[in-house]
Amino acid sequence: MDFTLSPEIEDYRRRVRAFVETHVMPLEADPASYDHGENIAPEPLARLRAMARAEGLWCFQMPVERGGLGVGTVGMAACYEEMNRSLFGPVVFNCAAPDDGNMMLLEKVGTDAQKARWLQPIVDGKVRSSFVMTEPHPGSGSDPAGMMLTRAERRGDRWVVHGTKWYITGAETAEHFILVARTSDDPRKGLSCFLFHRDDPGWEIVRRIPIMGPEEHGGHCELRFDGLEIADENVLMNVGDGLKATQIRLGTARLTHCMRWLGLARRALEIASDYVAKRRSFGTTLAEHEGVQWMLGEAAMQIHVGRLLTMHAAWKLDQGDFARKEVSMAKVAVADVLHQAVDTAIQLCGGLGYSRDTPLEWMYRYARQARLVDGASEVHKMVLSRNLLKEGKDFWAWG
Repeated sequence: MDFTLSPEIEDYRRRVRAFVETHVMPLEADPASYDHGENIAPEPLARLRAMARAEGLWCFQMPVERGGLGVGTVGMAACYEEMNRSLFGPVVFNCAAPDDGNMMLLEKVGTDAQKARWLQPIVDGKVRSSFVMTEPHPGSGSDPAGMMLTRAERRGDRWVVHGTKWYITGAETAEHFILVARTSDDPRKGLSCFLFHRDDPGWEIVRRIPIMGPEEHGGHCELRFDGLEIADENVLMNVGDGLKATQIRLGTARLTHCMRWLGLARRALEIASDYVAKRRSFGTTLAEHEGVQWMLGEAAMQIHVGRLLTMHAAWKLDQGDFARKEVSMAKVAVADVLHQAVDTAIQLCGGLGYSRDTPLEWMYRYARQARLVDGASEVHKMVLSRNLLKEGKDFWAWG
């Protein structure tokens, strides 16, 4: 593949970078910019979102006719990386999880009526959304097809849902939800996908689960379903297509995590590089010490490896390939890269890095989730192993 960005994408990338550096990064130093989940507070977010829309930097993942920019997956990779050089960046451009993945799924598989009701308000920034799949033990985690316990049973022309979900990102502020529930015991066609609204009766948020790191808007919640009724018109795809819908959503969504994480990793090294270039020790700047150079060089190289893996997977997705191997490789590698880059930056900045005078400690706590979300690294390695055993030498085919 050719890694040269088109003039249009390069223009968007530069404009996103300038917007982030001019309008978003300065807010990070002001405690008033943060909400109680350590993300950007509603007032500055609303103001920045209005500015981003006015500058034509809105919903890069959505087609133009839907109100987005339609830049494709490669374009998203270039621009999302620039957005997440700031802690607050992606949500400003309506390119943050979980809305990002939910919008892409609804655009791909929703009916016209479903897109009008459930998708367009998310694109327009009027509502937030959530994807409801993970369950407490002994329910579904990385094996939803085999372990999902939440059930939707047909009663007349409606589906009635009972069960418990947890670690549901964004649930506290979401109005539109995509729910995966069991509708039969078929091993491949036993799950179905449903759409429901925050105001629908028969479900509740049990609690917002405290976590180690900063949160997405709406936190990570535990939900209980006790008779939620969903009409047939709000079944997404067909009954029995829930696993397929999940795979469609998670493929690109996993890669968009990588795109954003690379931006944070780069920012961490930018902070460290600036510090070691100025800080002096034993008669020279830290940047002149060989050990410091090794640490920076190693982290920079690994970020570049992550970028190549991510861009290759993005390119394959744009060619119509599912890119399952490539997405899994990027997800494992970039999750490690993010942690390594931030850890290196903290070590090089010493006490300053460990303090809250820089965003590094925020990034460090945030980075730990990368090896868990959207499939633990070990699960992705299992996927790669199965592909290797199945394909043999063809695992490394260029085509």
